[in-house]
Amino acid sequence: MNVKKGWEGRCFEDFEIGDIYNHPLGRTVTKSDNIYMTLLTQNTNPIHFDSNYSYQTEFQKPLVNSTFTIALVTGQSVTDLSMNAMANLGWDEVRLPNPVFEDDTIYSFSEVIFKRESKSRTNVGIVNVKTSGYNQRGEIVITFKRAFMIYKKEHMPNKDNQLLFDVFKKNDTYSEQ
Repeated sequence: MNVKKGWEGRCFEDFEIGDIYNHPLGRTVTKSDNIYMTLLTQNTNPIHFDSNYSYQTEFQKPLVNSTFTIALVTGQSVTDLSMNAMANLGWDEVRLPNPVFEDDTIYSFSEVIFKRESKSRTNVGIVNVKTSGYNQRGEIVITFKRAFMIYKKEHMPNKDNQLLFDVFKKNDTYSEQ
């Protein structure tokens, strides 16, 4: 059987200061996304969920809850940056220079701005990035710096999926070659 591994993410050694990663997936924000995140976070500002109220503001439509924006753009970056992170260490300098509205499509990219060996753990390193999210009009809607602790190659947890091979055998899905 010739099972091909999918993308498994980067390790500490793969990052270089100055590298820029264009995160591959854009995401169109829906009204449901906005209302759900607003309810989930118990944000009671009507600018996020009351169209009549929002129409009376300078924006004349609901604004997307900014906690959704930071969660979305962070999530977009995981494939390229922190798929193998041991832990997020923090977000700094979060800026929201332009609003996000329902039906905007958000894209993002990140630049590696710092990296170092961990002083307390020999199995990981620390990487700092600056991430920016932008909309379909090319307007930057969020920037932030993020630090995460990421595994070194020789210390990665095992990702072999023995269960997959057990499923194949049990269901005679693929014959062994």
